Amino acid sequence: MKAGALAMILTVAATAGLNAAQKDDNVMTKMADGSYVVNTTTLAKDVKGYRSTTPLKITIKKDKVEKVEALRNQETPKYFVRVKREMINAWDGLKVSKALKAKPDGVTGATMSSDAVKENVKRGLDYYTKHK
Repeated sequence: MKAGALAMILTVAATAGLNAAQKDDNVMTKMADGSYVVNTTTLAKDVKGYRSTTPLKITIKKDKVEKVEALRNQETPKYFVRVKREMINAWDGLKVSKALKAKPDGVTGATMSSDAVKENVKRGLDYYTKHK
């Protein structure tokens, strides 16, 4: 076998192993651009809003929160849309260390959902800090 072919096979095998490792961790994935995406679905499955869990996807790049996004949940839509509009971007642009200390105001009328989002962000950022 030629050296070039062997190197290619080893590279493909190593990449497959890396991708498999990323898939095994359902909480955090390192993306090709160097950013990390933390999914709090399993990380905060005990954190309830008004009706159920409020999982989030947190994108972090260069140790800064780029974006916090709400994933599918069972919260009351007319209230949770306010949480997404008024509160969920409170962490965007903050260094992770500052984002962990941030205490954004909750949304009036959606206190339980707001508290659940805050706890999801905290757990997601804690996980990132420990596993990056």
